[in-house]
Amino acid sequence: MDGISTVHFYYCVCSMPLIYMVALSFATPSRGFGVTWKFTLDNYRNILEPVYLNTFVESLKLAFTSTIVIALIGYPFGYFMARLPEHRKKKAQLLLSTPFWVNSLIRLYGWIIILQKKDFELVLMKLGIIEKPLSILYSYPAIVIGMIYVLLPFMIMSVYSSAEKLDWSYVEAARDLGASRIQAFFTIALKLTLPGLLSGVILTFVPSMGLFFIADILGGNKVVLVGSLIQDQMTRGSNWPFAAALAVVMMVLTTVLIMIYRKVTNARELEGIG
Repeated sequence: MDGISTVHFYYCVCSMPLIYMVALSFATPSRGFGVTWKFTLDNYRNILEPVYLNTFVESLKLAFTSTIVIALIGYPFGYFMARLPEHRKKKAQLLLSTPFWVNSLIRLYGWIIILQKKDFELVLMKLGIIEKPLSILYSYPAIVIGMIYVLLPFMIMSVYSSAEKLDWSYVEAARDLGASRIQAFFTIALKLTLPGLLSGVILTFVPSMGLFFIADILGGNKVVLVGSLIQDQMTRGSNWPFAAALAVVMMVLTTVLIMIYRKVTNARELEGIG
């Protein structure tokens, strides 16, 4: 088997579960356990029911909130990390990778201990984030904190990899031509590092809709995500076709984001060639 045949075989094997999932989303659930291979669109219509549509809306709201905060924190971090001296870059990369040495569940349980203590609320009050003590644990803000903690390194590394390849002479040329630091950043640096930012958005937005274990641990099951709904349908509900339909919708959303990313990346490359 030559190299091209091996690649084709690999893609065929990898695509089989996806094809099965799409086919399953159009099947009819049987009573009890199993499915009947009878074509139906009811699985997709059921997503529009208020109880399930609300789950999608809440998941999207959480994903947007988490992604915006992560971008606001991660972009400056990754951007300025790329401008550090080489020895400091390695130290920063080591600090970013250190949390991955510990299981994510253990790290989230560590956040439970932190959020239970009143000292954390006192720090937030001194920073002016909150005005009076409040119970953060098992609430929506706790879920956002968990999402930020788990997904922030992906945003930082995406921006860092893009900013590290940036030709800083363009920024210096803009400064020499009279542009201020802010003007040079928005007209040159931000545009050239936009692919890295969009890559980070993809790596944070889509997972934040499906990381249901964060919502379960830090949110106390008060916020149901699409991932939680899929798990529930596959275990307790035994409605695999509906779970497959939910997964297909998530896959379509991911594909749209990737297409936007590739379009922006191709546009940047054409501008560079021009």
